[in-house]
Amino acid sequence: MAIMIVTLTIVLFSVITNFTFTHTISQITNKIDISVYLNSNVSKTQTNDLIGQLEHLPNVQSVSYLSKAQVLAQYEKQNTANQQLIQAVNETANPLPATINIKPSNLNNLNVIRSFLAKPSISSLQTAPPSYSGQEKLAIDRITHATNVLKEIGVVAVAIFAVVSVLIIFNTIQMAIFNRRDEIQIMRLLGAGTWYIRGPFIVESIIYGILSAVISVAIINAAFQASSGTLKASSLGLLDISYANRFFDTRFIELLIIELGLGIVIGAVSSLIATRRYLKFKTR
Repeated sequence: MAIMIVTLTIVLFSVITNFTFTHTISQITNKIDISVYLNSNVSKTQTNDLIGQLEHLPNVQSVSYLSKAQVLAQYEKQNTANQQLIQAVNETANPLPATINIKPSNLNNLNVIRSFLAKPSISSLQTAPPSYSGQEKLAIDRITHATNVLKEIGVVAVAIFAVVSVLIIFNTIQMAIFNRRDEIQIMRLLGAGTWYIRGPFIVESIIYGILSAVISVAIINAAFQASSGTLKASSLGLLDISYANRFFDTRFIELLIIELGLGIVIGAVSSLIATRRYLKFKTR
């Protein structure tokens, strides 16, 4: 039972961590966009045509337009601490270009957008290369690579823990059967059927699975309560503890049902296979 508690706790924590990493990755990628800086002589018609073409590209989630005045207001808001810089900008004609911000759907497939913006007819409308170039391109590429690695690590971790869990529980049941081999042999000599002998192992494993699932959920709940209450922690690196806690609370019933089902299935299936393979029962 202790082994099943540890196993189910690890699996549940891995699942919650994976969902939390996915949320964190989504938060990061939602802040990344591609900015197109327009020449001052670009007409409103040309701007609207460009926005329409961008919106029809396959990897574009949304397109927004900021006029020169809006860009200046945004710039002043971002640099409120540097009054000298704001004063210098206001003393001259607005040097900031109108900007089109493109929100991509998938950071792994930016070639379509990049190729479109590189067309001579489109690049002639721009006063500078898009923000997806130089150091900005390098930063976006690094974030994209990091997010992909985190997703893969999460999936692999859950799979590894699941496999290890089944193997540990399977071997534990085999040891339990081996320790009771004399009792089982006596039952067979007295004429007990296969399922009469196998049944108690399966039922016992199911009961252990149910109890272990409840205890593992209680352990995770206590861990989150301690982290948010006693430790006053909201995040641990990329692990957003606040989101993980909310995710656990809002989906408590679903996670409990999943844990109960997983505990029952692992216990029953492992016990069934162990009794069949180790004791060489004959199916009647």
